[in-house]
Amino acid sequence: MPDLFRFQVTEEYEEERIDKYMASLIDSLSRSFIQKMLKEEKVLVNGSPVKANYRLKAEDDICFTLPEAIEPDIGAEDIPLDILYEDEDVLVVNKPKGMVVHPAAGHYSGTLVNAVMYHCRGSLSGINGTLRPGIVHRIDRDTTGSLIVCKNDKAHLSIATQLKEHTIVRRYRAIVHGVIREEEIDINTPVGRHPTDRKKMAAGVRNGKEAITHVKVLERFRSFTYIECCLETGRTHQIRVHMDSIGHPLLGDTVYGNRKPPKAAMTLQGQTLHAMTLGFIHPSSGEYVETTAPLPAYFLHLLEVLPK
Repeated sequence: MPDLFRFQVTEEYEEERIDKYMASLIDSLSRSFIQKMLKEEKVLVNGSPVKANYRLKAEDDICFTLPEAIEPDIGAEDIPLDILYEDEDVLVVNKPKGMVVHPAAGHYSGTLVNAVMYHCRGSLSGINGTLRPGIVHRIDRDTTGSLIVCKNDKAHLSIATQLKEHTIVRRYRAIVHGVIREEEIDINTPVGRHPTDRKKMAAGVRNGKEAITHVKVLERFRSFTYIECCLETGRTHQIRVHMDSIGHPLLGDTVYGNRKPPKAAMTLQGQTLHAMTLGFIHPSSGEYVETTAPLPAYFLHLLEVLPK
């Protein structure tokens, strides 16, 4: 049986379109899929079906069911996983560099989803569709570290809600070009699609979404700075875009900044960025869970060899 979900609208979302609200609540559901659900009258507000352009009111009661998960037509693959935490609801994995999170054109095997499908044997949320079962958020291919996978739809909605409300703790480690003089920096600049290069994101663009990154200096080198970034929001490429926007692009990032790396980092594969700490409220127990992914070997090596 499909699970029944119920949400009550708070004042901050008053007058927002219901399709937009649901898309932001469950980041992985496409707007077209939500509109299809609304058209088929599978979404009720205060007990009655509404159209996609319905404007929400405070204390509206939204009720809907999600279709049961369809077995993906992508293959489960026996790829080793570095598991940081696991129970019947969630799985937190330490993603290696170079691994794509979910299948897409050109990457239908060798992804984290292929590995997770093998490990979980059918116990994954179906909210994200057949190509991204269990996936509630992403990190870039060349970013390493912690990623939450949800084993059922209720866990998925709980984690998605926490992501939307910015209550999940996400602390990253990075090495950036240049020496940052300040001890701490708060970057509050909207991030949106680049106006001319649609494959990139950009800071300060019109129609950009709120993006907040808190930066703390951990160590200074001769030409680089080792930093911790705490995300208050989670926009695509947020840390990479924000650091480039203040003149300190990530070491190894060929998309944003694209500066020549030092000899010690000539073989670097992509940006030096690691999702170290994840903290969240457990979907079932209500307890706070925090995981830490140790720095990968290539990152530790750079901290040893970069000139001070």
